[in-house]
Amino acid sequence: MLSKNEIKFIQSLQLKKHRTESGCFVAEGNKLVHDLLPYLHCVKLIATKEWLANEKTVVADVITEADKDEIRKASNLPSPQDVLAVFRQPSYPFSAQSIQNKLTLALDCIQDPGNLGTIVRLADWFGIENIICSEDTADIYNPKTIQATMGAIARVKAHYINVAEWPSLFDGLPVYGTFLDGDNFYNTNLTQSGVIVMGNEGKGIRPSLEEIINHRLYIPNFPEGNTTSESLNVAIATAIVCAEFRRRF
Repeated sequence: MLSKNEIKFIQSLQLKKHRTESGCFVAEGNKLVHDLLPYLHCVKLIATKEWLANEKTVVADVITEADKDEIRKASNLPSPQDVLAVFRQPSYPFSAQSIQNKLTLALDCIQDPGNLGTIVRLADWFGIENIICSEDTADIYNPKTIQATMGAIARVKAHYINVAEWPSLFDGLPVYGTFLDGDNFYNTNLTQSGVIVMGNEGKGIRPSLEEIINHRLYIPNFPEGNTTSESLNVAIATAIVCAEFRRRF
């Protein structure tokens, strides 16, 4: 049975300040929790009797059996499932060497948690191990972000680094960015490793970062020159760019 204090603690993790103070985050749903358990430290797991009977190798500091009504009280989902878990936020060491000879994503002020989660999922699909986030990018442990990653958060490392440090961090690397006045992406030479910078949903890449981008790319519409939507959603643009990089190499 869930206590009122346990429910209060779980609900408090909807807010970033409480996630930061506790060093924890919430994941909900049968598949998501199942996918995260082998990789991350589970502090607290709350599940129905039926779910626990099917998951015989669950490892968590505290395991609580609860019915669906109790899970619903703690849940942030419109339709809670059979399990909810609190995980410890992992800590990943980072240095400039971490992104050498690899393809890396750098996110400049991505504000929508759903977009961020989708990009993490894309990175996982395309074998990108590290994502560098500006400090004003949405919190990777926001519940909406966690849900959108569909478990990819267990394998992709997110590093929040002040953009003032990016020039020295990316020095000597191919740095790509998408712009409306860039060169046709499909006619541009790409490299197997480097950094792909994706900008804010409304403002794009901030001016202070443009000077460190040495490959300005444009994703053309089809047919080229036709009147179409003004721009692509940042997660969709990320998918197109990553797919082309991986197609070439």
